[in-house]
Amino acid sequence: MSYFVTGGTGFIGRYVLQRLLDRKGTIYVLVRPKSRERMDAIIERIGAPKNRIVVLTGDLTEPNLGLSSAEREKIDDVDHFIHLGAIYDLTAGDEANRENNVGGTINAVKLCNQLDHATFHHISSIAVAGRYNGVFREDMFDAGQKLEFPYDRTKFEAEQVVREECNGPWRVYRPGIVVGDSQSGAIDKIDGPYLIFNLLKQAKKVLPAWLPTAGIVGGRINMVPVDFVAGAIDHLAHKPGLDGRAFHLVDPYPPTLGEALSIFGRAGGGPTFSLRTANPVVQSLPRMLLQLSDATPPTKLATNEVLGRLGLPRQLVSYLDNPTRFECGETFAELEGSGLHVPPLERYAKTLWDYWERNFNVDATARRKLRRAVRGRIVVITGASSGIGEVVAHRVARAGGHVMLVSRTRSKLEQMRDEIIDAGGQADVFPADLSDIDDCERVINDIIEKHGQVDILVNNAGRSIRRSVAASYDRFHDFERTMQLNYFGALKMILGVLPGMRERKYGRIINVSSIGAQAYPPRFSAYVASKAALDSFSRCIQPEVIGDGVHLTTVYMPLVKTPMTAPTTIYKAFPMITPREASDLVIKGMIGTPRRVSTPLGATGEVIHAVAPSVADMILGTAYKLFPDSTAARGADGKREITPEAIAFAHVMRGVYW
Repeated sequence: MSYFVTGGTGFIGRYVLQRLLDRKGTIYVLVRPKSRERMDAIIERIGAPKNRIVVLTGDLTEPNLGLSSAEREKIDDVDHFIHLGAIYDLTAGDEANRENNVGGTINAVKLCNQLDHATFHHISSIAVAGRYNGVFREDMFDAGQKLEFPYDRTKFEAEQVVREECNGPWRVYRPGIVVGDSQSGAIDKIDGPYLIFNLLKQAKKVLPAWLPTAGIVGGRINMVPVDFVAGAIDHLAHKPGLDGRAFHLVDPYPPTLGEALSIFGRAGGGPTFSLRTANPVVQSLPRMLLQLSDATPPTKLATNEVLGRLGLPRQLVSYLDNPTRFECGETFAELEGSGLHVPPLERYAKTLWDYWERNFNVDATARRKLRRAVRGRIVVITGASSGIGEVVAHRVARAGGHVMLVSRTRSKLEQMRDEIIDAGGQADVFPADLSDIDDCERVINDIIEKHGQVDILVNNAGRSIRRSVAASYDRFHDFERTMQLNYFGALKMILGVLPGMRERKYGRIINVSSIGAQAYPPRFSAYVASKAALDSFSRCIQPEVIGDGVHLTTVYMPLVKTPMTAPTTIYKAFPMITPREASDLVIKGMIGTPRRVSTPLGATGEVIHAVAPSVADMILGTAYKLFPDSTAARGADGKREITPEAIAFAHVMRGVYW
């Protein structure tokens, strides 16, 4: 018995190879040249005996899969041609899906047709059913189903190729949404249901586990662990008499969307969405809103922006009200006696969550990525003596960056420097008043003279003024001094580091802005204008410098509990994020090259202003009436208590400055 396997370096592929090692015979694996090291590591990890797995260099997108004549001859006598190679990515475009999923299958079938007695085993997907309304049986294929997305269409077309063009025996396997190992939780990337894990983690901070939370029932979400899928493929591939059939490798009793969210919520210690409605109108609301968003280019762009900020592809929304159920009785009849079964999601959800938490959640991945981004780099952080800047400085130093601490308070900076050095990091102190343009120029020159360059600049220093325009008619200086620090000071720092960054073809500039520049709250005209000015400047120069390897990122920060917000006493009743949580947003901008880092609420504010400005005005007008001016703006005789209605409003709009 011998095997030829494509897609052996993939998630399912590695598990299938492990299963095949328990059988006799040589296993030939097709591997692209750039994936050879990865394949070697897999062979070592699964403990394959010498020469049991033979690596053949090639490519799915080439005729004969790119095999040389000598390698082609090696597989003449294979018994099983197992085609796992494909793109498993909801966000991939039509061209990439078609080239690999359809073109790769065409090439694989043509090669298999040249072999005398090989059975073609095609790993398809339940995606071939698209949005079929009803029960999709295993003997069904082209049932007039709607195929909305490139992945669905190309998986359908690839299976069609197998059915119509295979000259020899074939078998098709349609797994559900493949998740991690039910025993270890192991996964290799974040996709599918894992995209909501971080949202559930964030929801835990706002919604305690004991609080009954409303949600929708949603469609059935058919998830199966990878160990079951690989075991089923192995068992069914070797069982005689099954040629020309398709097998649904699915959960016979899949949870609804609402049930799945609650199961994962419990696994992560978060909300459980115990109050769910099956109202058809409510059920279809997410899809209706998505369809409405496609009505015009601006609304489609705005919706894509919001989903992008949430880390969700549009395709994932199709599962919210998925009408398809999958019959799998014949598959499980063939698996009887094998010991293979799909455990209930409740039984292994905690295992999946724990593995994700250790290896893929924002904190774990951010630490690794931050080390790669800042190790050995000269990182300037303004406003470093307290709040967000202080936390970011410590995190960057722990990751191996050499931090330049900039603020007005020398004593605090020196204390921070000593703490960083004691912890094994590197830091230098550069006191400066960034509201003084001459001092901005001096401090940049001092840093460059001492260290030769600046690799990363974090413009975090800022000043906030909360005062209605009615109380500002005779206070033009408020606008001047806010603009002086928040815009001109930051601008001077950028202009000071840009020449060197462009010359070295590397630079990262992170500007800490405000959610106010997205939501435009009343009483913050001076503050928001200064932040918007810096944002506009950054947007304009990005096309000029991106070719030189310089990237600018704007972080739209929500309300943070820092010394800057402390003087506004009404904020004591508001929900605020901590400097540590705020630092996550800055780090996110530092470890990649995003143009913007935002919160879901901030992105929603932008969308409302873009598509329904009158609604935005109504909301903000209500806020203006609910929240009083500051004590400084009102004067001693204008004292007003914040009302329960205002507190409730602030909690609904958590993170917005009011």
